[in-house]
Amino acid sequence: MSTRRTALKAALSGLSTPGLGLTTWVLGNKLAQAESAPRVIEMQAQRFEYRPKEIHLRRGERVLLQIRSLDFVHGFNLPELGLRADLPPGQVTSVALQVARSGRYEFLCDNFCGDGHERMSGQLIVSD
Repeated sequence: MSTRRTALKAALSGLSTPGLGLTTWVLGNKLAQAESAPRVIEMQAQRFEYRPKEIHLRRGERVLLQIRSLDFVHGFNLPELGLRADLPPGQVTSVALQVARSGRYEFLCDNFCGDGHERMSGQLIVSD
């Protein structure tokens, strides 16, 4: 195994959240190569919606959300999983996650973006 992969595995192994069944890391604009690449899901954030609003995953699946804000510094918050990131406009923010428990998890914008802000949400649906 390459030194780079070993270092990445060591860095990521410390980010598991016991009890939540979640492994997560926010990587900014670049993802280092790992042993197996996660499924990439492209998203957009724009007043007052996320596209897509529903994201379907398999339990334990490694996923990389690549979120582009089109108009404002929106937030991406998955409170039940303890995951949060700012989404600067014109940039892609990469959020990697792996959820070990099935269920429905709401994500929402937590940076006030105007009238309609309270409707800016979606669901992560994790199934077996």
